[in-house]
Amino acid sequence: MEHRTDALAEAERLMTVCNSCRYCEGLCAVFPAMEERRSFADADLEYLANLCHNCGACYHDCQFSPPHEFNVNVPLVLAQVRNDSYGHHAWPRALQPMFRRNGFKIAVATALTVTLFLLGMFAINGPDLVFSAHLAPENFYALMPHNVMVALFGTAFLFMCVAIVMSARSFWIATEGRDPDYPTGPIDIAGAGHDAATLRYLGGGGEGCMNADEAPDDDRKLWHHLTFYGFLLCFAATSVATLYHYLLGREAPYPWWDLPVVLGTLGGLGLVAGPVGLLRAKLRRLPDLTDRTRHDMDFAFISMLFATGLTGLLLVALRQTPAMGVLLALHLGVVMALFLTMPYSKFVHGIYRAMALVRHRREQRRHTAG
Repeated sequence: MEHRTDALAEAERLMTVCNSCRYCEGLCAVFPAMEERRSFADADLEYLANLCHNCGACYHDCQFSPPHEFNVNVPLVLAQVRNDSYGHHAWPRALQPMFRRNGFKIAVATALTVTLFLLGMFAINGPDLVFSAHLAPENFYALMPHNVMVALFGTAFLFMCVAIVMSARSFWIATEGRDPDYPTGPIDIAGAGHDAATLRYLGGGGEGCMNADEAPDDDRKLWHHLTFYGFLLCFAATSVATLYHYLLGREAPYPWWDLPVVLGTLGGLGLVAGPVGLLRAKLRRLPDLTDRTRHDMDFAFISMLFATGLTGLLLVALRQTPAMGVLLALHLGVVMALFLTMPYSKFVHGIYRAMALVRHRREQRRHTAG
């Protein structure tokens, strides 16, 4: 069978070997899903790759892993296929090369450019305000009117949402594998949502992820949870503040005990601790299991999440000091860079994995019924 890339061709070879052995079928969702098919098209391999959490358990359990002549390294090859799938389905197509370029430099350059642009805008509105806006009753909005802030960041957020939805649509259409007898239903979506939210398959068959010292642990699950739920809390803080502003007429800044500040602070702490833990865990991984060609893009996304949490916490802590203006520009610059690069970053792996889990739940339901 012809494949789009060498990684897909190698993935087909490995799945054929694994389908003959089936020793690892109890480790995660990948191997039961593999057993449902006898041939592997590109879409099937992308589906299996996005089910994989790269825990490494199958690599250490496999009797054919390197240095065996069969050279079975499922985590590495599926990581390569998974990373290629992010770029292949990215929207618009012209921006797909961002997955293969220096993502960290692009993200940092975007954040610094927006920060300098905002500082210039603040200075034009009032040169003295940059270091004295903390004394003004309107605080943040003394530097940038609320409507201007909404227009700038609302546009970036809308672009991010459209790009992610279009990418997800492309992946879903390619990998869904329609079955008229067992269409995707609410029970599949609910089950996949539970699997994704709890990181059910990140445990490596129950023992945890394997590291360079070959000792399993569940640290990655903790850091993923802190990062993901920290991000959700920050989004909730912004949503509540929006409701305050438009429904209740209550404008920022809010006191430390109010809901937007509490949610944002807790979320910021998660976005600081989680990415630090993820980076530490990434450095501890066995090099044989990771796609080293995409480390830069992974590091860029982790760094932007960390910077978002850190600058947000600093802004809350120092918003009544002369540093507020500079910190506001820096925080908004980082958030803008996060929005613009998110559709072309590791962020999409959570969405693709959730959709793969939906299909896996549907296939399990069909297998049980028949």
